[in-house]
Order: sequence, then C-alpha cells, then structure tokens
Amino acid sequence: MSDPNTPQPPLPRAWPFEEARKLADHVQARQGRVKGDGKAARPALLETGYGPSGLPHIGTFGEVARTSWVRQAYTELTGQPAQLLAFSDDMDALRKVPDNVPQRDMLAKFIGQPLSRVPDPFGTHESFAAHNNARLCNFLDQFGFDYEFASSTLYYTGGRFDAALRRVLEVHEEIVGVIAPTLGADRRATYSPVLPLHPRTGEVMQVKMDAVNPAEGTVRWTDPATGEVFETPVTGGHAKMQWKADWAMRWYALGVDYEMSGKDLIDSVRLSGKICRILGGEPPAGLTYELFLDEQGQKISKSKGNGLSVEEWLRYAPQQSLEQFMFNQPQRAKRLYFDVIPKAADDYLTHVDKALALQASDAPEGDLRANPAWFFGKGKVEAQSGSPVFFSMLLNLASVANAETPEVLWGFIRRYDADVSPETHPMLAGLVRHAVAYYIDFVRPSKVFRVPTDKERAALVDLAESLRGYEGESTDASVLQNLVFEIGKRHEFDPLRSWFSCLYEVLLGQKEGPRFGGFVALYGVSETVALIETALLREPQE
Repeated sequence: MSDPNTPQPPLPRAWPFEEARKLADHVQARQGRVKGDGKAARPALLETGYGPSGLPHIGTFGEVARTSWVRQAYTELTGQPAQLLAFSDDMDALRKVPDNVPQRDMLAKFIGQPLSRVPDPFGTHESFAAHNNARLCNFLDQFGFDYEFASSTLYYTGGRFDAALRRVLEVHEEIVGVIAPTLGADRRATYSPVLPLHPRTGEVMQVKMDAVNPAEGTVRWTDPATGEVFETPVTGGHAKMQWKADWAMRWYALGVDYEMSGKDLIDSVRLSGKICRILGGEPPAGLTYELFLDEQGQKISKSKGNGLSVEEWLRYAPQQSLEQFMFNQPQRAKRLYFDVIPKAADDYLTHVDKALALQASDAPEGDLRANPAWFFGKGKVEAQSGSPVFFSMLLNLASVANAETPEVLWGFIRRYDADVSPETHPMLAGLVRHAVAYYIDFVRPSKVFRVPTDKERAALVDLAESLRGYEGESTDASVLQNLVFEIGKRHEFDPLRSWFSCLYEVLLGQKEGPRFGGFVALYGVSETVALIETALLREPQE
C-alpha cells in the first residue's frame, strides 16, 4: 500500500474508482490494526452474498458485476491483489417451497431444514442447495467473472467459523441488545443470534437459549414440541447464526473488506455493522445501490414476475449492453424493462468509440480508465468490440425493411460498406441478430403510421425530389443529414425537431428514430425516396 503522506493522483471520474479509494482506505486501516502481530498481509477481500433457495437472476448479475468493477479499479489504483468471494448461505433453512420447481410436495416435508440437507427436486445433485449453487457458478462462469465460490455449510462444518462462533457466545447478550429492540414483543422474548440444529430432526431451531456457555462453546435450549432439553455445541456445523448476526460474524471471521448491498438492506447493514464491532472487527466498506423498477415505476419483484430476466435481455442485446445498464449510476433507481435495451446498447457502442479514440491519442490514462468499456474489457478495449452501425439504426433498418432474418439487414450493410462482414465485425454480427429478434417481438407489433399534414406533405415531396439528385452516388451521411436539416428549415418547422418527428412517425411508424441522414445512407437513397412515395399515398386509418 502506498504511503498515506504521498499526494494521491486524481481518480478517474468513474464511481468504481471512488469505491476503490474507500476500499483502499479500509484495507490500509485494517493492515494498521494487525501490524506487528506476525500475520502476513493478505489481498483485499470483496464479498457478494447469494441465497440458494432460488435461481440466480438479473440482480445477481448486477451485484457481482459491480463488485468486480470495484475490484478491478482497486488493483489498478493500488497495484495490490484482491479476491472476490461469492458466498452462498446454503445452511439457511428452507422457509417455503418455491413455485417454479418440481416435486413441491416432497419439498414441503423439509421446511425448516438447512438447504444443504434438502433433497434436490430436480434429481441432479445431492441437495437443493447444491443444485442451485451449481446454477450460480454456471451463471457466473457464463459471463467470465473471476471469483471464488464459498459454501456456508462447508465453512460451518469445516471449522472456518469456530473461533468466531465462540466469540459470539462471549458477547451473546450484547448482540441480543442490538437486535431485540428491532423485533416484535413475542420474537424479542425468545431471540438469540444462535440457531442450533436439532440433533434428531436436523431442523434449524429458532428458540430461546436457556443458557449460554462460552467456556464450553455450547448453548442449552428446550425443544418446544417435546420439552426435551439439549446442550448443543455452536462449532462444527451444529448451529448457525440468525442472518444479521451471521452476516456480521462472517465479516468478522473472514475479514471482509468490501460488500455492497441494496437500498432495502440499509437497516440490516447498520445492525450487522454494530454486531461486527461488538465481536471485535470492523465492518467492510461498501456501496448502497438503488433497486430496479418496472415500467410503471414499481419495485421489481420475483414473486410478481414484473422484472426482466438476464436471458430475456441477452435475446435482444449483447452482454456489454447489460453491463452498461448496470454501470450507469448504481445509486439511482432505474426502470428495468424492454424499452431500455436499445439505449443501453448504443451507450455502450458510444463508449467504445470514445475509448478507441483515447487509445489512439495522447490523452491521459485516467480518461480511458473512466470509460465503462475499459471495465467491460477488463482493462483493454479491442477494436472488434465496437460496431460501425449502431443498434438503434439497425432497428430502424429492420423496421422499414420488415427484416425477418439477419440476411436482409446484411444486404443493406454490405452495400453501405463492402468491407464489413460478420467475420470482420463480430459485434455487428451479434447486433444484427439481436435487432431482428427485437424488431419481431417489439417493433413490428407497435408500428403505427400516420398521414402527413399538408405542410409535412409539401416538405416530404421536397425531400424526395432533393434526394433524387443523389441517386447512384456514394453520399456521406453528414451531407444527407445537412440536406434533411435544410428542408426542415426551408419549410419553417418550428421547432425543427417537429420535422424529424414527422419523418419518424410518417415514414417509420414510431415516435423516435435515428439521425436521418445516416439512415438514408444505410438504407439507400432510392429506397428512401420509395419509402416517402409510399407514405404520401397512404390513406388515413379509420
């Protein structure tokens, strides 16, 4: 770690570097606390948590991606290594049977059991937790995340938490004092951070502790169903912690340096931080991110099914567009629905163009490192990661050409630039496939053409006549764009954007569209003239 008295270089203007500075300060303070105790310095530890009672989802992707970017920025900032731990709380109890799994009646018999002891309803793994853990790892591997997987069950049973669990017993009443005021009267009367596993049934027990014995590392409790008294060691996987205490104990036991969480967990972070300090540790640095909203501005809920899945997103746009969506302003609530996909794709392509220009110039390195594409490319931006044609342009081309297959779009693209092909431009090839899928599912069903007004009709006739002068020529998109501007001014459209609204609504059947000069260059001058002539013949809809 660098000398704290040495002036620090300015941070690249990107939020992961701001978080990396927080992480670096936390690590430096941690190393200062342990200095001289004989322990070797270890890499910074960043953690993401996962509840394996369900399958990984778009929020899982967002949290791991964002934490990975902080890790990348930290290493770039300090030159020091960092580790990302994907921690599965698979010793948690099965609280209810999920709706989307087979053998639901079988699972109902295991309510209250640790997920790692619940049989796999899919019949592919030794437990329900193992099945979902495998899905998590496959999910993270699919996106190329660099992480270490951790199982709560293995950490508890393998002794990784034993010393911390004994420490919990030493400060048991202090922890109760933190949590109890947040509970209702009934739960407060029986609360303990310790959840012993029933030695006969295996159930995770939420019961009052009759006695806590720190010296022996045990708790004594009474089975409310039978009245039988048990003395249970908290070590070796015979007990686990209530989740707020569990979170704090994990931070303390593992020395977690950084963990982000959603806005809905602000109070839990505060309480777990207090418990971590009671144990003798320091809670990690972290970021509170905002939650996703649906099209109506309601909170995304898996049970409501009002969200957008990773699989759905990747049908319509590349992974980098999803990363771009997650990268933008994580502390601001964002609506997550299909209409945001095209903009996210084009935002990414814009950043790639800027990054490639920076790499080719003498601009300061900090400018490149502030570019989201630098994070998505893990520190480098390859020329083939961009596209000469933006996604929105492909969507508009698909719309006017009624493209049912990628080959239709490639016909226009090759005529526009003969040197472009799926082999030379893999990102463009993917965008073409995505654009066709998006057009078929969303654009085509919603196209509504309107008839032009008399003023608009005169301007469209003028545009068609002017474009005929460019037929058969190779014309630059900027020249065509200037032509469109001039005609809008000549026909006194005020504001001028109302002229472009006319072009989109009358010619393309939609409210918004591309830079029209670029569209004409790609679609073709003659084809655009024909498009205008068709629109002028269109009868008003009943």
